[in-house]
Amino acid sequence: MSSALDRLKNLSAQISSYELERKNNLKSLEVLYISLGIDNKVVSFHDLFEFKAINLSGISLADESLGMVKEGKYAQVIGILYDNTAKVKNKNISLGYYGRAEKVNSDLRRDIIAFVLGWRFEKSFRTLEHYHNLMTQLKTLPRGDVC
Repeated sequence: MSSALDRLKNLSAQISSYELERKNNLKSLEVLYISLGIDNKVVSFHDLFEFKAINLSGISLADESLGMVKEGKYAQVIGILYDNTAKVKNKNISLGYYGRAEKVNSDLRRDIIAFVLGWRFEKSFRTLEHYHNLMTQLKTLPRGDVC
């Protein structure tokens, strides 16, 4: 019995840890949104989450090479919108351009990486909530009523 209670306590602590990290992440993300000049391209902070994805060129986000500069490339934050009514479904939008990657100072590089990873962190929560809501909605439908 106590092992089940211990697992429940651990799970509860982990969930509250994630929620606390999520709140802190959103605050940091909003500060970076302004300091990196992304607010010049996306007027409302909340509109950032309309993007299907946000990528980074010129600086690595891979586990084994996080933050490493890609020589000869330009550091740029790119937002990807998806429009299923358009002829070309994906649209890439430059959200921030910072010049040649090898010339970007380490503090700015860290902020750019923090923005992209922070956005992805928050987007993953929103995606999880979306699918949780769909699953809940599906459970309320009578059998045979799914289109």
